[in-house]
Amino acid sequence: MSKISYYTEEGLKKLKKELDQLRDVERPKASQAIADARDKGDLSENAEYDAAKEAQGMLEMQIAKLEEVVASARVIDESQLDTSKVLIHSNVKIKNKANNQTITYKLVAQSEADLKSGKISVDSPIGKGLLGKKAGDTAKVTVPNGEIEFEVLEVSRD
Repeated sequence: MSKISYYTEEGLKKLKKELDQLRDVERPKASQAIADARDKGDLSENAEYDAAKEAQGMLEMQIAKLEEVVASARVIDESQLDTSKVLIHSNVKIKNKANNQTITYKLVAQSEADLKSGKISVDSPIGKGLLGKKAGDTAKVTVPNGEIEFEVLEVSRD
């Protein structure tokens, strides 16, 4: 059974667009590459054919994985979410207690994570540590180089 993941409508559209690109554009290219290599003669000594078959196998694996993700994806109606505590799609303003730095993150599904735009995965150590916390709570997060304490300053939605 596949794991259910929660997405914004925008995030799910992006995933579906990527899947369509792989199916409708990349798959025919891979088939054509195999056909072109096959036309070059003896398949037992044809490295180009072997490489094209390998690339096709990898592509099919990628398509199958994305199909599974899309099939188990659920769109979240953000207007129905509890704004009093940190959940997926929450905007969370936190303060690192060690250096008093303040930062705001939006918790999203793993495939939507983008640190440059302030979106972190709910499956990341910080994301997991913040889930369920309310403004004023302290979250102890275990990261690869130790433990960090964050104070949750604010929880909001877009």
